[in-house]
Amino acid sequence: MFSMIQADQPDTAPQQAPETSTAPPAASPRGGQRRLRGILWGLALLAATGIAGVVASDLVVSLSARDAIADDIAAVEPVPVALLLGTARTHQGRPNQYYRARIEAAAALFHSGKVRGILVSGDNSTRYYNEPIVMRKDLIALGVPAEFITLDYAGFRTLDSMVRAKEVFGLDHFIVVSQRFHAERAVFLARHHGIDARGLAAADPEPSWLMRVRAREVLARVAALLDLVTGRGPKFLGEPETVRLREPEEPTSSV
Repeated sequence: MFSMIQADQPDTAPQQAPETSTAPPAASPRGGQRRLRGILWGLALLAATGIAGVVASDLVVSLSARDAIADDIAAVEPVPVALLLGTARTHQGRPNQYYRARIEAAAALFHSGKVRGILVSGDNSTRYYNEPIVMRKDLIALGVPAEFITLDYAGFRTLDSMVRAKEVFGLDHFIVVSQRFHAERAVFLARHHGIDARGLAAADPEPSWLMRVRAREVLARVAALLDLVTGRGPKFLGEPETVRLREPEEPTSSV
């Protein structure tokens, strides 16, 4: 009797639901390729924009200042001061051709009577590295009297040299001495700071040197434009100083 009643009871055990797949659908190979192409196109566009910006910066500086740079001392209009931009005397243990050419150009400019004094602006960031002192010694060796050489020890960058020439040394009219590509950038910066600057192009070194430095100059011009946009100033200013000048030569009268 008990077994019969038990057999008549309905089956209440839960039914197991059929298994369903929860794995995500396989990605379409074509969809992945389209995404990859989109990323590559985006990177290419970004690179092209950056290159265009670099080239444009280089052209802006050259076009705005190239007519202000003389290639020969005879073409230089007389001004009181030459601003000689500093660089290292040696590079990787070898004589720096840029350095020697700048020293010789500045000395020749002084001896020609086109300038009456030289302001040497360079890096003196540590006690063991002093561009202005070294350059003064070599100018003296080329016959420039020490009393007409003034030193700016805080010309850490071209921007610093230009602004300090005006704000510290009281100059608003001078000629920059450096290689043409560097002088163009210096004149460009000077004019944006209200300085009437022109330049004398020192001789370029051999092509193997020039190409390496010229490539770095392109990036330096981008940085120069960013400095102007952001209003960046020199690292240091300081108390006013005076550039020492020889007396102007008296004109000889004809009888």
